[in-house]
Amino acid sequence: MAQLSDRLQRLAPSATLAMSQKSSEMKAQGIDVINLSVGEPDFNTPDHIKAAAKKAIDDNYSRYSPVPGYPDLRKAIVDKLKNENGLEYGMNEILVSNGAKQSVCNTVMALVNDGDEVIIPAPYWVSYPQMVKLAGGVPVIVNAGFEQNFKMTPEQLEAAITPKTRLLILCSPSNPTGSVYSKAELEGLAEVIKKHEDMFVLADEIYEHIIYTGRHESIAQFDGMKERTIVVNGVSKAYAMTGWRIGFIAAPEWIVKGCNKLQGQYTSGPCSVSQKAAEAAYTSSQACVEEMRQAFHRRRDLIVKLTSEIPGLEVNVPEGAFYVFPKCSSFFGKSDGETTISSSTDFALYLLEKGHVATVGGDAFGDPDCFRMSYATSEDNIVEAMKRIKEALAKLK
Repeated sequence: MAQLSDRLQRLAPSATLAMSQKSSEMKAQGIDVINLSVGEPDFNTPDHIKAAAKKAIDDNYSRYSPVPGYPDLRKAIVDKLKNENGLEYGMNEILVSNGAKQSVCNTVMALVNDGDEVIIPAPYWVSYPQMVKLAGGVPVIVNAGFEQNFKMTPEQLEAAITPKTRLLILCSPSNPTGSVYSKAELEGLAEVIKKHEDMFVLADEIYEHIIYTGRHESIAQFDGMKERTIVVNGVSKAYAMTGWRIGFIAAPEWIVKGCNKLQGQYTSGPCSVSQKAAEAAYTSSQACVEEMRQAFHRRRDLIVKLTSEIPGLEVNVPEGAFYVFPKCSSFFGKSDGETTISSSTDFALYLLEKGHVATVGGDAFGDPDCFRMSYATSEDNIVEAMKRIKEALAKLK
């Protein structure tokens, strides 16, 4: 019998995309669904960035680009890292890819051998463990739950490290929780990593500009850490450019060369027009970024307030990104007479089917007690969605 490869059999489908698809199907049937499942800004790409893309088309940027990206874009990224993050990189330490998702996967594929262990704090973005499995590695999940604000401690990191540990994947600000590691917290983790010679950290900083307390801190800033760190970032979240598919890594040259070799064999350089748009995003006024950040901040305050008013839900205050990750385990075992809730996946399906609000169960993110809501939608939608959720949950006894 024909069968897919063992490699594919090891993978689970993306739960976030599955929920989004299910809500789209219900919408197609004429059901009014509010989608809080998808991690995508609801803003349009700013006009000056779109103008740069139109100019690129007129200027005939229609041919293959260099595999690591156009030199002008890599130079813009070097300048961004220096000016915003205080990190000094050369252009040969930057590789541009088809979205930060490919940047993460490139790094994992380039560094992880069969049997190597990769430490992933939970809750985690759904794709991290799957990418590690794709590379033949072993995801080592460290539970950092609601009570510790979803942040791993240095003690937990140290306890998880073995002679097989190759990589730590750290996402700050975090998807799915919105938690942000402070400078002191990152320094504590860095001290542990530096004790282990062959260990690296993949710092996923894609939500860098969507932060509500202080400023973003990178683990690459500490002495001895830049040579151990692969910084992943891109234009998707900060500039509302998810569909343009531009991400990058900043890393030691030998790692960039490895990822370049890999990318050269299976996608080559990213879209030429998107690269010119991304260059404009990095080199033009950053006012649009701040405008969107302020809107997300207002929405964060609104959704946290409304969630905290729903009996049975517990919510912390996320410091970044555009997600809340409330605890819903008090509803497990409850029923409305038709449906019994036994997991966070059941909980999310119940909210979709009975409340017509799409969210994602925490099972997919490695935390079965919680569920994720994205507030990358209008304040009116947030108010209506929370009203529906409150009414649906009131029926569970």
